[in-house]
Amino acid sequence: MKSKVTLKEIVGTKIIYAVLLACYYWMWARRDWHDFYDIIQNMVVVFTIIFFVLQANRIRMFSKEEKDELAIQNLRRTDAVGLKIMIAAVIVIAFACAVKCIDGTMAGYALVGAILVLAVVRFIIFCVMDSKGV
Repeated sequence: MKSKVTLKEIVGTKIIYAVLLACYYWMWARRDWHDFYDIIQNMVVVFTIIFFVLQANRIRMFSKEEKDELAIQNLRRTDAVGLKIMIAAVIVIAFACAVKCIDGTMAGYALVGAILVLAVVRFIIFCVMDSKGV
């Protein structure tokens, strides 16, 4: 873990944050129970703790390194595109709730799914922009 931390790595780990959010929402919103849910919950909690500790160390190392200005500008452009995508997704979900197409639980799953998709799309857009040097 002595390698240099890149902004691409930091952006890529946001996908893991989104997956953890989806797992925790599933744990909170489900209405049934099976015995193996305890094992899944414990595994997710242990993974979350270990991941946060390792990620805190990587972010601390990144803050000490020299920043790539072009990558930071590309990240800002990517975030602007991601914001527009998320606004459109939230409007669609809100409209679907307003006309009673989906209930509150499904709206929650749709929002968490939108966050997960946005994290993946954000990483892909950032990688494309960063590789082309836009």
